Amino acid sequence: MTDEDIAHALGRRRFYKAEQEAGFVESHECITPQQQDPAYKLAFRDIDFLLREELRPVRFQLELLKPEMLLDEAGIGSTLVMYGSARIPAPEAEDAVRARAQAPAQKQVAERLIAKARYYEEARKLAQIASRSAITENGQRHFVICSGGGPSIMEAANRGSADVGAESIGLNIVLEHEQRPNAYVTPHLSFQFHYFALRKMHFLLRARAVAVFPGGFGTFDELFELLTLVQTGKMKPVPILLFGSDFWGRVVNFQALVEEGVIGAKDLDLFRMVETAEEAWGHITAFYGLGAD
Repeated sequence: MTDEDIAHALGRRRFYKAEQEAGFVESHECITPQQQDPAYKLAFRDIDFLLREELRPVRFQLELLKPEMLLDEAGIGSTLVMYGSARIPAPEAEDAVRARAQAPAQKQVAERLIAKARYYEEARKLAQIASRSAITENGQRHFVICSGGGPSIMEAANRGSADVGAESIGLNIVLEHEQRPNAYVTPHLSFQFHYFALRKMHFLLRARAVAVFPGGFGTFDELFELLTLVQTGKMKPVPILLFGSDFWGRVVNFQALVEEGVIGAKDLDLFRMVETAEEAWGHITAFYGLGAD
């Protein structure tokens, strides 16, 4: 026996892989009452068992591990995360938004949403700029676009990457009403979550910059968790870019928080207001010393 044969024999697995064991089960006929009972199923193939309340910690772990492993395998080193509303229309959908509005109040809201359609274009443009940069180092891709995978601003982010032939990530969430990933998310980088907490964690694990567009409760939740993490030192600073000073100035009085003493004046430096994709990308490249695109 050669040294190579010995090394091969010593290195060979002594236990079957789980997928092989599962294959053995599939090849066996369920012919006895014992084999047919759910108790006899392999635990990792028993969906009813995995969905039990007691298995929540295991589901947390699985939801943390699956995207992490697949993003690692895809060579995703860092991301540019883009948050924003699921309701702001693409410019080509403005007429449809107007048509759905019937009552005067609805028409007023529709016009406000339509006025924000420019942010769809800015989100798409920022994704194009970042994706064109194609920063790769040691086999890792950086500033890969990552969105919530849904419609509107999220769609614009993934669409911008697709425009220039780049891959992008979508982190979708199971909701009571139907929530499909938008058509521009790269299929093997499209993930679905049950837990909001795990989804938000994955948004930030690889984030090296975050662009926040006008949005509602979900966008506020994501933004303020991010600000809290950086403010408290749980996360190192990254560029946090809020698109639309008029919108943010109207819906959040940041200066009042300083005046009330509940945040410090320096906390206002955690983020920056911007209006255009070029301005946002300029801040990102300056932060990392990359030079403007």
